[in-house]
Amino acid sequence: MNLLLLALAPGIAISVFIYARDQYNREPFGHLLASFGLGVLAIIPPLGIQLILHPITHKWFYPLNTTLYYFIDAFLIVALSEELSKYFVLQRYALRKRAFDEPFDGIVYSVIVSMGFATAENIGYVLQHGFATGMIRMFMSVPAHACFAVMMGYYVGKARFDKHNRDLYIRMGIVLAVVFHGLFDFFLMLAADQQIRKNTSSLLLVAGAIVSYLIAFRYSLKAIQLHRNISKIKHENSFRTQS
Repeated sequence: MNLLLLALAPGIAISVFIYARDQYNREPFGHLLASFGLGVLAIIPPLGIQLILHPITHKWFYPLNTTLYYFIDAFLIVALSEELSKYFVLQRYALRKRAFDEPFDGIVYSVIVSMGFATAENIGYVLQHGFATGMIRMFMSVPAHACFAVMMGYYVGKARFDKHNRDLYIRMGIVLAVVFHGLFDFFLMLAADQQIRKNTSSLLLVAGAIVSYLIAFRYSLKAIQLHRNISKIKHENSFRTQS
């Protein structure tokens, strides 16, 4: 039970945080709950893709070049499949809601979907590997998923209200999320491989993952603030009009 609570805590905490930031025009709780649940289900397609492709790429590329193998694994199999699955939920559910009426809603829905996804993933890792893994993922992997979601959601929010640049913004959001997700996983995968080989250079690789995470974190805070400012201005203008 304690491990399950540990696995659930970070995703729920981040969801509450982003909900609290949406203070000017909050989304219906039912929409957010549904988004979280659909995020949980969104783990199924990437899991199937990874189960099929991991053995194939390992057989073909790992003996040839381990760095190339982990690059393909991190960027093209893991990051791409997971971020596209999250975007599918955004596109098929959140973007169709009338309540999605300001750019910041892109960040809100994207993060909630991602936290559903990350929570489902986290439960598997923590129950399998234990308390230490749960603590590391609480401060690294789950918040990293949130950062990738903010990147995507920021541009999805812009796309919603700019039809002329809609496709460009959506591509930018997906690409940014995949690139930073891929970098984070790539460094950690290489580090784990080097650790197995007893190579001390794994510390530098872990540092690379942390740096990519911190860059994404800073970018996300800025993106949240930019869209919250738009939300605040819209709210104040609406209040003046009603007055």
